[in-house]
Amino acid sequence: MLYASLVTKATEKIDALLARLEQTGADPERLEALRRTQRFKRSWVDLAQTLVELRRGRAYEAWGYEDFYAYCTQELFLKRPTVDKLTMSFSTLQRLAPSVLQWDGVEREIPSYQAVDYFGRAMGTAGGKADGGARAANDPAPGAPPPREVIKDLRHAVFDEGQSVAELRRRFDPILHPRPAGSEQLEILHKAIATARKLAELLPDVDGLTDKRVAVTEKALGGLRQDLEALAEPLREKLERAKKRTAKKSVQAEGGPAKHKKAPPRPGGATEAAGRG
Repeated sequence: MLYASLVTKATEKIDALLARLEQTGADPERLEALRRTQRFKRSWVDLAQTLVELRRGRAYEAWGYEDFYAYCTQELFLKRPTVDKLTMSFSTLQRLAPSVLQWDGVEREIPSYQAVDYFGRAMGTAGGKADGGARAANDPAPGAPPPREVIKDLRHAVFDEGQSVAELRRRFDPILHPRPAGSEQLEILHKAIATARKLAELLPDVDGLTDKRVAVTEKALGGLRQDLEALAEPLREKLERAKKRTAKKSVQAEGGPAKHKKAPPRPGGATEAAGRG
């Protein structure tokens, strides 16, 4: 309900702004950006293309905005993460599925920009400087693409089956982003520790329990938490070591700083030094 209310308010503001700008004879490109924002729910591709063109041509500067994201936030009511996903998803379509840009959205439904964004990240392309803009905040560096069979299945799921990003994550995350061994067990232990702690906090407020019963149960829960922590700690250490190894491999794969090698001695250097001695 809250989301729907926010969307409705943003739409009303856009409608009012569009009407005012139309009456004052505003720049046609500016009006078109607002109209395409109105049609966002129907087709995000049109809006994404407009944003790419606006950022490239910097037309927003003539409308009083020094910053592209300020224009998107203040006039189009689009937050930066949404803008980044839109423009990068459009760039993904241009490079990896250009035929989709010709779809009308009726005979063939265009995948959501979230699904295309997932596809681009899986292919290792979303982290690039798409459409001339900078890499999105917290965006991972491009990595190696997944195996061909996985690419085929993912492409089919996105563009033929039209699966949502939630469905894609459930289906492909275990393949694309496998969890380290022990992570699921550690998650269960953390939930158990939190539950035991919460139960201990609630016991004093339960009517009908004697102080003795509460004290005995709290003591037992305290011991249980200690046992659970003892089981969890080695798993935390193991996963932390695995995380560091993965990060190290990632840096090496991306061409991290090479170790400085000791320069070889100059030819004849040792002999000359001995002669001078």
